[in-house]
Amino acid sequence: MRVGLLCPGQGSQHTGMGRALWERFSAVRAVFAEASDVLGRDVSRLCFEGTDAELRATDTTQPLLYVVGYASWQALREVLDDRIELAVAAGHSLGEYTALAVAGALGFADGLRLVAARGRLMQQAGTEMPGIMLAILGLELSVVEDLCRQVTECGDRSGVVVVANDNAPGQIVVSGMPNAVERVGALALERGARRLVPLATSGAFHSPLMESARRELARVIDEVAIHRAVCPVVANCSARAIQEPAEIRAELVDQLCGRVRWTESVRRLVDFGPDLLIELAPGRVLSGLVRRIVPAPRVFPMEDEETVDVLVQMP
Repeated sequence: MRVGLLCPGQGSQHTGMGRALWERFSAVRAVFAEASDVLGRDVSRLCFEGTDAELRATDTTQPLLYVVGYASWQALREVLDDRIELAVAAGHSLGEYTALAVAGALGFADGLRLVAARGRLMQQAGTEMPGIMLAILGLELSVVEDLCRQVTECGDRSGVVVVANDNAPGQIVVSGMPNAVERVGALALERGARRLVPLATSGAFHSPLMESARRELARVIDEVAIHRAVCPVVANCSARAIQEPAEIRAELVDQLCGRVRWTESVRRLVDFGPDLLIELAPGRVLSGLVRRIVPAPRVFPMEDEETVDVLVQMP
């Protein structure tokens, strides 16, 4: 069975994430234990009992999501290792690091240290240059791009606003300075947007306001060993399949300020012909987006042990 992996990003976290898999699979417990040693924090407690405030903090949430995603892949291998072939992987924003670790481009511990630095730097950048993110539902990408241009061209630095995520047709996220984002939202409603959804983030991710984090992260990335990926990983910024260390490094640097081209990425992902797409834990966000973008193949969220049982029973 040729499998494509979907690796979730920030926003998929919830209290109790990974617990069902941790209780069942020794491979998951081993990942959690190693992560606790690397971070010097009790990863199990944070995942299973973390408060909303703890799980909203970017510098905490990003390492935890990476750990839970990678651990769920180890659980999958524990039960299906001789029946699956990893054909392709993709991750949404932070999830790209999980995808690269699963594909062998990053060692687990190196990837975790890198993600921890990313979360810390993004949290810091959000404090230094406050910004917000807003999901706009019901408008096409070209319309939202035009609204961002209008607002940016009319203002000074308070007018910085860009498309951050093209998540699916009719679901576009903008990011930037609060006044500019709010202005784009108001214009979007005038143009017929169905709904506006403010995102609970600590900064204007995937926008120029993350430039200080991008510069610092580039230095950290230079110090991390990156290997050729064993399968193609579809990159957020370009929606191209990448495998070589040099292009992986460039993607991870560009990603902080660049757009997540998820719609294009999913279409590229299915070009590799996987029999099944599996969304690693936690959550089902990406499964829902994929179903809005492409009609096939099957998409399966690895949310808990019951879904693992279904996977085990597949021919």
